[in-house]
Amino acid sequence: MKLNIGVLAGDGIGPEIVEQAQKVLDAVATKYNHEIVYTPAIVGACAIDEVGDPYPEATHEVCMNSDAVLFGAIGDPKFDNDPSAKVRPEQGLLAMRKKLGLYANIRPVTTFPSLLDKSPLRLDIVEGADMVVVRELTGGIYFGEKGRSEDGKKAFDTCTYTTEEIERILKLAFSYAEKRDKRLTVIDKANVLATSRLWRQVAQAMEADYKNIEVDYMFVDNAAMQLVQWPKKFDVMVTENMFGDIISDEASVITGSLGLLPSASVGVHTSVFEPIHGSYPQAAGKDIANPIATVLSAAMLLESLDLLEEAAAVRAAVNKSLEEGVATEDIVNEGEKAYKTSEVGDWLAKAI
Repeated sequence: MKLNIGVLAGDGIGPEIVEQAQKVLDAVATKYNHEIVYTPAIVGACAIDEVGDPYPEATHEVCMNSDAVLFGAIGDPKFDNDPSAKVRPEQGLLAMRKKLGLYANIRPVTTFPSLLDKSPLRLDIVEGADMVVVRELTGGIYFGEKGRSEDGKKAFDTCTYTTEEIERILKLAFSYAEKRDKRLTVIDKANVLATSRLWRQVAQAMEADYKNIEVDYMFVDNAAMQLVQWPKKFDVMVTENMFGDIISDEASVITGSLGLLPSASVGVHTSVFEPIHGSYPQAAGKDIANPIATVLSAAMLLESLDLLEEAAAVRAAVNKSLEEGVATEDIVNEGEKAYKTSEVGDWLAKAI
């Protein structure tokens, strides 16, 4: 099988971690007799520096012409520390989501038995936690009308959702629940927000079409609290854009490291696969960043192309590496050897 993969390494540690995922994909291609053609493209701060646009049209064309996109990270302190900057790396991410129609972000949150001691939660609370967070990605306050008054003393961000936007993300969430433990939690703030009341109304209407799914509703503040008290009670969680941004990051910490969890952004056109963490500029170029989340994102990429055996081989290699302590400094125990980013990538490729 020939795979055309767009590679958007991005900023900070992005190039380093994406390189390790490519090593793993190449090992998969060799073992299973596939051909992979990579097409690199710029995005984020590096794209602003090069062409003045965080998501150039040439990059969009690469994405549209690819079977899938492997994405690293975007972000640079020089933009974070400049509130007056008119063009920002994050605008590239929003533009990519909008132009590719990536209306859903899928974040599986799975605990690794060999790393349970790294979780900030007690063993009895976190052991066995396994959930999926489905986040709406192209609506809500991040994409609504925004601005400031002429005197600069007042600002506004508008949160807007349509029935159609809510229905399509709920349909996807229901489909995930059907494949898993048949439980779905709809997270909103219906006691305060009109958009949340629409979400709840639409979800309640859709329940009739999914009688085999147990649906419950939870205000986002309550969900945030219960997520750290009883993470094992959740199976599939679905929510709007900003709530999902926060809840999914909170859920990710349960595993013990942001460097372990992958994600997929899916929708109308090409799907994008990326680690959930940011660009971690402090570690850029030091060969210390954890590549596991990016490697597991590559596994999700393979799975999306119906290469299930290949995806399973990647996950098996990752599990074996963690069991044997082949890991970067963020997750090794004191006194144990910390492997370099590149060494982890080499080990995983050889294991496959």
